[in-house]
Amino acid sequence: MLANRTCLVTGASRGIGRAIAEELGEHGADVVVNYRSSEGEAHEVAERIEAAGGSAVPVQADVADLTEVEAMHEQVRETFGPVDVLVNNAGITIDKKFENMTRDDWDRVLQVNLGGVFNCTKTCFEDIGQAEEGRLINISSVVGQQGNYGQANYAATKSGLFGFTRTVALELAREGSTANCVAPGFVKTDMLDPVPDRVKEGILERIPLDRFAEVEDIAGIVRFVASEDSSYMTGQILGVNGGMEW
Repeated sequence: MLANRTCLVTGASRGIGRAIAEELGEHGADVVVNYRSSEGEAHEVAERIEAAGGSAVPVQADVADLTEVEAMHEQVRETFGPVDVLVNNAGITIDKKFENMTRDDWDRVLQVNLGGVFNCTKTCFEDIGQAEEGRLINISSVVGQQGNYGQANYAATKSGLFGFTRTVALELAREGSTANCVAPGFVKTDMLDPVPDRVKEGILERIPLDRFAEVEDIAGIVRFVASEDSSYMTGQILGVNGGMEW
Protein backbone atom coordinates (compact mmCIF):
# COMPACT_ATOMS: atom_id res chain seq x y z
CA MET A 1 0.00 0.00 0.00
CA LEU A 2 2.86 2.40 0.77
CA ALA A 3 5.64 0.83 -1.27
CA ASN A 4 8.35 3.25 -2.41
CA ARG A 5 6.87 6.05 -0.28
CA THR A 6 9.26 7.94 2.01
CA CYS A 7 7.55 8.61 5.33
CA LEU A 8 9.11 10.85 7.96
CA VAL A 9 7.63 10.42 11.44
CA THR A 10 8.77 12.88 14.09
CA GLY A 11 9.02 11.77 17.71
CA ALA A 12 8.98 8.16 16.51
CA SER A 13 11.05 6.47 19.20
CA ARG A 14 8.19 5.96 21.67
CA GLY A 15 4.45 5.84 22.17
CA ILE A 16 2.14 6.86 19.33
CA GLY A 17 5.03 7.87 17.06
CA ARG A 18 6.66 4.46 17.42
CA ALA A 19 3.40 2.68 16.57
CA ILE A 20 2.91 4.91 13.52
CA ALA A 21 6.44 4.28 12.25
CA GLU A 22 6.08 0.52 12.64
CA GLU A 23 2.62 0.53 11.00
CA LEU A 24 3.86 2.46 7.97
CA GLY A 25 6.92 0.24 7.69
CA GLU A 26 4.76 -2.89 7.84
CA HIS A 27 2.80 -1.60 4.85
CA GLY A 28 5.85 -1.04 2.66
CA ALA A 29 6.98 2.52 3.37
CA ASP A 30 10.58 3.65 3.72
CA VAL A 31 10.41 5.06 7.24
CA VAL A 32 12.50 7.79 8.81
CA VAL A 33 12.41 7.34 12.58
CA ASN A 34 13.06 10.79 13.99
CA TYR A 35 14.13 11.22 17.60
CA ARG A 36 15.59 13.96 19.78
CA SER A 37 17.35 12.09 22.60
CA SER A 38 16.05 8.49 22.74
CA GLU A 39 18.73 7.06 20.44
CA GLY A 40 18.54 3.47 21.66
CA GLU A 41 14.77 3.32 21.33
CA ALA A 42 14.86 4.87 17.84
CA HIS A 43 17.38 2.29 16.63
CA GLU A 44 15.19 -0.44 18.10
CA VAL A 45 12.19 0.83 16.13
CA ALA A 46 14.21 0.91 12.91
CA GLU A 47 15.52 -2.60 13.58
CA ARG A 48 12.00 -3.91 14.15
CA ILE A 49 10.85 -2.44 10.84
CA GLU A 50 13.86 -3.93 9.04
CA ALA A 51 13.31 -7.33 10.69
CA ALA A 52 9.73 -7.31 9.38
CA GLY A 53 11.01 -6.79 5.85
CA GLY A 54 10.74 -3.01 5.67
CA SER A 55 13.24 -0.20 5.30
CA ALA A 56 13.96 2.33 8.03
CA VAL A 57 16.61 4.69 9.28
CA PRO A 58 16.82 6.53 12.62
CA VAL A 59 17.67 10.22 12.32
CA GLN A 60 18.35 12.58 15.22
CA ALA A 61 16.96 16.11 15.17
CA ASP A 62 15.29 18.43 17.65
CA VAL A 63 12.25 19.57 15.69
CA ALA A 64 12.33 22.92 17.51
CA ASP A 65 15.71 23.65 15.88
CA LEU A 66 15.33 24.58 12.21
CA THR A 67 18.99 23.96 11.45
CA GLU A 68 18.76 20.40 12.78
CA VAL A 69 15.54 19.79 10.85
CA GLU A 70 17.17 20.97 7.62
CA ALA A 71 20.13 18.65 8.24
CA MET A 72 17.70 15.78 8.86
CA HIS A 73 15.93 16.54 5.60
CA GLU A 74 19.19 16.39 3.68
CA GLN A 75 19.99 13.02 5.24
CA VAL A 76 16.54 11.70 4.36
CA ARG A 77 16.86 12.77 0.73
CA GLU A 78 20.29 11.15 0.49
CA THR A 79 18.96 7.88 1.96
CA PHE A 80 15.44 7.50 0.56
CA GLY A 81 14.79 10.52 -1.67
CA PRO A 82 12.19 13.28 -1.25
CA VAL A 83 9.62 13.04 1.56
CA ASP A 84 6.21 11.83 0.37
CA VAL A 85 4.54 11.67 3.79
CA LEU A 86 5.32 13.84 6.80
CA VAL A 87 3.78 12.89 10.14
CA ASN A 88 4.21 15.72 12.64
CA ASN A 89 3.91 13.75 15.87
CA ALA A 90 6.66 15.12 18.14
CA GLY A 91 5.39 17.05 21.14
CA ILE A 92 5.95 17.75 24.82
CA THR A 93 3.89 18.65 27.87
CA ILE A 94 4.68 20.92 30.81
CA ASP A 95 1.51 20.66 32.86
CA LYS A 96 0.60 23.22 35.50
CA LYS A 97 -2.44 25.17 36.54
CA PHE A 98 -2.44 28.39 34.55
CA GLU A 99 -1.91 30.53 37.66
CA ASN A 100 1.36 28.65 38.25
CA MET A 101 2.48 28.49 34.62
CA THR A 102 5.51 30.58 33.72
CA ARG A 103 6.23 32.24 30.40
CA ASP A 104 9.07 29.75 29.94
CA ASP A 105 6.60 26.87 30.40
CA TRP A 106 4.36 28.43 27.78
CA ASP A 107 7.12 29.24 25.29
CA ARG A 108 8.82 25.85 25.47
CA VAL A 109 5.65 23.90 24.67
CA LEU A 110 4.77 26.25 21.79
CA GLN A 111 8.34 26.09 20.51
CA VAL A 112 8.19 22.30 20.16
CA ASN A 113 4.53 21.58 19.47
CA LEU A 114 3.88 24.39 16.99
CA GLY A 115 7.37 25.62 16.13
CA GLY A 116 8.46 22.06 15.38
CA VAL A 117 5.49 21.58 13.08
CA PHE A 118 6.41 24.78 11.25
CA ASN A 119 10.06 23.73 10.91
CA CYS A 120 9.33 20.26 9.58
CA THR A 121 6.47 21.30 7.30
CA LYS A 122 8.41 24.26 5.90
CA THR A 123 11.44 22.07 5.19
CA CYS A 124 9.43 19.27 3.55
CA PHE A 125 6.74 21.41 1.92
CA GLU A 126 8.21 21.36 -1.58
CA ASP A 127 8.71 17.58 -1.42
CA ILE A 128 5.11 16.99 -0.36
CA GLY A 129 3.75 19.32 -3.02
CA GLN A 130 5.77 17.68 -5.79
CA ALA A 131 5.01 14.12 -4.69
CA GLU A 132 2.51 12.16 -6.76
CA GLU A 133 0.22 12.03 -3.72
CA GLY A 134 1.91 13.96 -0.96
CA ARG A 135 0.59 13.72 2.56
CA LEU A 136 0.94 16.05 5.54
CA ILE A 137 -0.46 14.47 8.71
CA ASN A 138 -0.49 16.46 11.95
CA ILE A 139 -1.09 14.68 15.24
CA SER A 140 -3.24 16.84 17.50
CA SER A 141 -5.32 15.77 20.53
CA VAL A 142 -8.81 15.75 21.95
CA VAL A 143 -7.33 18.21 24.46
CA GLY A 144 -7.15 20.74 21.64
CA GLN A 145 -10.86 20.27 21.10
CA GLN A 146 -12.07 20.15 24.71
CA GLY A 147 -9.33 21.74 26.80
CA ASN A 148 -7.95 19.98 29.85
CA TYR A 149 -7.23 21.10 33.41
CA GLY A 150 -3.59 22.13 33.83
CA GLN A 151 -2.78 22.04 30.11
CA ALA A 152 -3.42 25.55 28.81
CA ASN A 153 -0.14 25.58 26.86
CA TYR A 154 -0.57 22.08 25.43
CA ALA A 155 -4.23 22.65 24.52
CA ALA A 156 -3.35 25.90 22.75
CA THR A 157 -0.78 24.14 20.57
CA LYS A 158 -3.02 21.22 19.71
CA SER A 159 -5.90 23.52 18.86
CA GLY A 160 -3.58 25.65 16.75
CA LEU A 161 -2.88 22.65 14.54
CA PHE A 162 -6.49 22.69 13.34
CA GLY A 163 -6.23 26.09 11.67
CA PHE A 164 -2.74 25.33 10.40
CA THR A 165 -3.84 22.05 8.84
CA ARG A 166 -6.87 23.52 7.13
CA THR A 167 -4.88 26.43 5.70
CA VAL A 168 -2.01 24.31 4.39
CA ALA A 169 -4.57 21.90 2.92
CA LEU A 170 -5.87 24.73 0.73
CA GLU A 171 -2.37 25.59 -0.43
CA LEU A 172 -1.43 21.97 -1.21
CA ALA A 173 -4.69 21.14 -2.98
CA ARG A 174 -3.65 22.58 -6.33
CA GLU A 175 -0.76 20.10 -6.35
CA GLY A 176 -3.04 17.14 -5.58
CA SER A 177 -1.47 16.65 -2.15
CA THR A 178 -3.38 16.68 1.11
CA ALA A 179 -3.09 17.83 4.72
CA ASN A 180 -5.15 16.29 7.51
CA CYS A 181 -5.14 16.23 11.28
CA VAL A 182 -5.58 13.20 13.54
CA ALA A 183 -6.81 14.10 17.03
CA PRO A 184 -6.43 11.11 19.38
CA GLY A 185 -8.28 10.82 22.64
CA PHE A 186 -6.56 9.44 25.74
CA VAL A 187 -4.06 6.77 24.70
CA LYS A 188 -2.22 4.14 26.74
CA THR A 189 1.29 5.60 26.63
CA ASP A 190 3.85 6.66 29.22
CA MET A 191 2.19 10.10 29.23
CA LEU A 192 -0.94 8.54 30.72
CA ASP A 193 0.87 6.39 33.30
CA PRO A 194 1.43 9.14 35.93
CA VAL A 195 -2.24 10.19 35.92
CA PRO A 196 -3.86 9.22 39.26
CA ASP A 197 -6.35 6.36 39.13
CA ARG A 198 -9.22 8.57 40.30
CA VAL A 199 -8.57 10.94 37.40
CA LYS A 200 -8.39 8.06 34.93
CA GLU A 201 -11.74 6.78 36.20
CA GLY A 202 -13.25 10.22 35.60
CA ILE A 203 -11.90 10.27 32.06
CA LEU A 204 -13.26 6.80 31.32
CA GLU A 205 -16.72 7.95 32.36
CA ARG A 206 -16.57 10.45 29.48
CA ILE A 207 -15.59 7.83 26.87
CA PRO A 208 -18.58 5.97 25.41
CA LEU A 209 -16.41 3.02 24.32
CA ASP A 210 -15.29 2.75 27.97
CA ARG A 211 -11.60 2.23 27.31
CA PHE A 212 -8.44 4.15 26.57
CA ALA A 213 -7.04 3.89 23.05
CA GLU A 214 -4.22 1.54 22.20
CA VAL A 215 -1.43 3.05 20.12
CA GLU A 216 -2.44 0.73 17.29
CA ASP A 217 -5.86 2.42 17.16
CA ILE A 218 -4.14 5.66 16.18
CA ALA A 219 -1.50 4.13 13.92
CA GLY A 220 -4.10 2.42 11.76
CA ILE A 221 -5.89 5.70 11.10
CA VAL A 222 -2.62 7.43 10.21
CA ARG A 223 -1.77 4.62 7.81
CA PHE A 224 -5.13 5.15 6.07
CA VAL A 225 -4.54 8.90 5.79
CA ALA A 226 -1.06 8.27 4.39
CA SER A 227 -2.40 5.93 1.71
CA GLU A 228 -4.02 6.48 -1.68
CA ASP A 229 -7.37 5.52 -0.13
CA SER A 230 -7.61 8.97 1.48
CA SER A 231 -6.92 10.91 -1.73
CA TYR A 232 -10.23 12.85 -1.69
CA MET A 233 -9.98 13.89 1.95
CA THR A 234 -8.11 17.03 2.94
CA GLY A 235 -8.30 19.73 5.59
CA GLN A 236 -10.06 17.35 7.97
CA ILE A 237 -9.79 16.68 11.70
CA LEU A 238 -10.23 13.02 12.52
CA GLY A 239 -11.29 12.56 16.12
CA VAL A 240 -10.12 9.12 17.25
CA ASN A 241 -11.36 9.38 20.82
CA GLY A 242 -13.78 6.56 21.60
CA GLY A 243 -16.81 8.75 21.02
CA MET A 244 -16.00 11.70 23.26
CA GLU A 245 -18.01 14.79 22.35
CA TRP A 246 -16.28 17.98 21.20
